[in-house]
Amino acid sequence: MNRKFIFGITLISALGGLLFGYDWVVIGGAKPFYERFFDIVNSPNLQGWAMSSALIGCLFGALSSGFISDRFGRKPSLICAAALFTISALGTGYVSQFTPFIIFRLIGGLGIGLASAISPVYIAEIAPAATRGRLVSVNQLTIVIGILLAQIVNLLIADKVDPGASDQAILNSWNGQWGWRWMFWAELAPALLFFILAFFIPESPRFLLKKGDNTEARKILSRIGGADYAQQEEANINESFTEHSSRINWSKLRSKKIRPILIIGIVLAAFQQWCGINVIFNYAEEVFTSAGYSLNDMLFNIVITGTVNLIFTLLAMRVVDSWGRRKLLLTGSLGLAVIYLTMGICFFFELKGLAILSLVLLAIATYAMTLAPVTWVVLSEIFPNSIRGAAMAIATMSLWIASFVLTYTFPILNKWLNASGTFWLYAFICITGFLFILKKLPETKGKSLEEIEKLETER
Repeated sequence: MNRKFIFGITLISALGGLLFGYDWVVIGGAKPFYERFFDIVNSPNLQGWAMSSALIGCLFGALSSGFISDRFGRKPSLICAAALFTISALGTGYVSQFTPFIIFRLIGGLGIGLASAISPVYIAEIAPAATRGRLVSVNQLTIVIGILLAQIVNLLIADKVDPGASDQAILNSWNGQWGWRWMFWAELAPALLFFILAFFIPESPRFLLKKGDNTEARKILSRIGGADYAQQEEANINESFTEHSSRINWSKLRSKKIRPILIIGIVLAAFQQWCGINVIFNYAEEVFTSAGYSLNDMLFNIVITGTVNLIFTLLAMRVVDSWGRRKLLLTGSLGLAVIYLTMGICFFFELKGLAILSLVLLAIATYAMTLAPVTWVVLSEIFPNSIRGAAMAIATMSLWIASFVLTYTFPILNKWLNASGTFWLYAFICITGFLFILKKLPETKGKSLEEIEKLETER
């Protein structure tokens, strides 16, 4: 295998994940400052809309990803995502009114939606079966690196805040006028790098074979694994296609054979968000101030959470192809349920400080090693070749709908149920997810995409 070539194009494609992570989390550090700039501090609905608006863009990006990637290819889709990230980063930091701020967040969401659906699919389609789990997990690794990068950038840009500062004092400070803008503008560097490098990656060989370009597909497969590998993979891929697979067959998604697979994808995607971990990244201010931390401590604590996230994502990459997808998902869902139950008890009895921080870090470690990377691996594997782009679009759309609901409702749930009740609700969702995975999800490690397709359609 040409490991250098495979890893190189994997890294370039996974830059979409890095931008996904950065764009997704940068707003959490900017939140205390842009909320005062736009005067929405006392409006939970507008706070939730500012935080979750990008997710509407994610929905449309994910929904269109199937059509775009199956019609024009994986490579042009990634280039389009990179362009959207660049436009969003520039515009979000430039505006001075709330409505344009939301519009550019929506544009960034389109980029996230495209990248989140297409990057893992592209990597899965160029990766040999034996290392596919690890290579697809590179996309999750870059998401985590993007998250940590955003957290570090936010910490470095923001000036220290006087613990007794009023809202007006924060508004008139560097943070309130310019700091939050530079947090968004810092995304321009990786966005432009992704845009340039995406022109140099090859198209997915499975997409090329689907479109009938056998010569180019064979050339790429040969470069990946040699002539024998190319011949065998080409035969396996062509066998998996039907006579109608050159176009998106939406009716096939409703067939009795495909419907159970699609349901698994939709539920797993939604569960990855409804397990609740992203509220810690997006609403770090509320979580940590409820635990007794100051604004300055909050910015430092979220860098700690990002570091833990990175360490355990690296660990997940080492075990995903040996431990198996199913075992990791079951461990993660049950582990998070126990942690959330404990966290809810701590908030209920007003135990603050280190106790909450320790549980937050344990929850992030559990999520980073299990649900975060493995969900993307499973989603990139389980759908048949002929409808992978469309099915992945639907599953990713499910993820972003769930993410929007989670992000928009947290301020409201936190007000109604308090922190304790909110985390108990997330614990219940995790238990439900555990039962679904236990009953419905087969193991897919070590199998080619075509072998997984046969396994799923025979069940």
